[in-house]
Amino acid sequence: MISTVLADRLKRHNIHYGWVMAGVTFLVMLTTACALGAPGVLMPPLEKEFGWNTAEISGALALRLILFGAIAPFAAALMLKFGLKKVVSLALALIIGGLGLSMLMTQMWQLILLWGIFVGVGSGMTAIVLGATVATRWFTHRRGLVIGLLTASSATGQLACLPLVAKMSEIYGWRAALMLVVGLLAVALVAVLCLLRDRPTDLGLLPYGETEAMPAPPPAQLSPVAMLGEAARTRTFWILFASFFVCGASTNGLIQTHFVSLCGDYGMAAVTAASVLAMMGIFDFIGTIGSGWLSDRFDSRWLLFWYYGLRGLSLLYLPHTDFTFGGLSLFAVFYGLDWIATVPPTLKLTAEKFGREKAGVVFGWIFAGHQLGAAAIAFTAGYIRTTYETYIPAFLIAGSLCLFAAFFVLLIMRPKTVPVAA
Repeated sequence: MISTVLADRLKRHNIHYGWVMAGVTFLVMLTTACALGAPGVLMPPLEKEFGWNTAEISGALALRLILFGAIAPFAAALMLKFGLKKVVSLALALIIGGLGLSMLMTQMWQLILLWGIFVGVGSGMTAIVLGATVATRWFTHRRGLVIGLLTASSATGQLACLPLVAKMSEIYGWRAALMLVVGLLAVALVAVLCLLRDRPTDLGLLPYGETEAMPAPPPAQLSPVAMLGEAARTRTFWILFASFFVCGASTNGLIQTHFVSLCGDYGMAAVTAASVLAMMGIFDFIGTIGSGWLSDRFDSRWLLFWYYGLRGLSLLYLPHTDFTFGGLSLFAVFYGLDWIATVPPTLKLTAEKFGREKAGVVFGWIFAGHQLGAAAIAFTAGYIRTTYETYIPAFLIAGSLCLFAAFFVLLIMRPKTVPVAA
């Protein structure tokens, strides 16, 4: 196999194959996040071509966000049972099929099926829980940094590709923009089939930075439903679940889905608004990698306190900008650094409480809370916009929830002794 030959060659140069796994996972999460974020840019052309209103389209997009989160814990269990390659390949095929077939749609039920269900299920199977699984299986040292990199790829993919999608939609139509996304997904699928492996032991390796093999627990201990029952008996789980609900409501459920339309209400072109989102993506990449580095060294509760607090203040500030490119740049930098920096410390707290093998499934349930929050605000903001002809109340609600979450996470009780990753 290609992966075996490559692993042998890398070993001669003292390079661990885990970095290849991280690279492939980065590509998968980047492209699937692009597929997840593209519909937010394409709302205006769909409204124009089919006559659908914002609330109707937001309903379909909210469904995709619900499934994106609800599938995560089951995807983690499927990865344990069937392996990473089979699950990720199936997920990419679902997304490619959903976006490809949507170029032929003419009815709202088709939008719900293809963008809501196909894209929602497929992206949920390759969501942040994939990055968490790869990081915890393949890395002992540098785990915080790796999860920061992989998380950054997810958020950056949702934002950085949007200007190109918006530009192609403006010049060639929304179907041509989708063809670009499908092409990127196809490249990721080839990389998965050639290079993705399940565990380091498949290549005769140990996790990066580890000197002794750690046997995995029996699969029966990792049932998603059983793990939910176990986790739900702890205060830590519910605090992380609730805080991640707020995280989803204040990021991809609101900004990713409605930011372009919000700027359009103030006369800003879709391409310009998408460029502001791309700026957020660039600074998110920096902020999330930095968060991974910080989570290896500092108390994750206090990191979350600052992340949620600063995000809340930035959202409360947004309505006071003048909605020009220059006026929004300050918001883009400030908010972008904090877009999804919450993931590395949240995953670290999860692993500390529930252990390495269980962390992926438990984090999947916590991530389900993230997407429930995203779906709730995606629909609510669309409803508010349709009813009151303004998005501003939705942004004020999200900002206020972030300030609440900032203090709520300080209630988490940590173990007396915490292993520090190098």
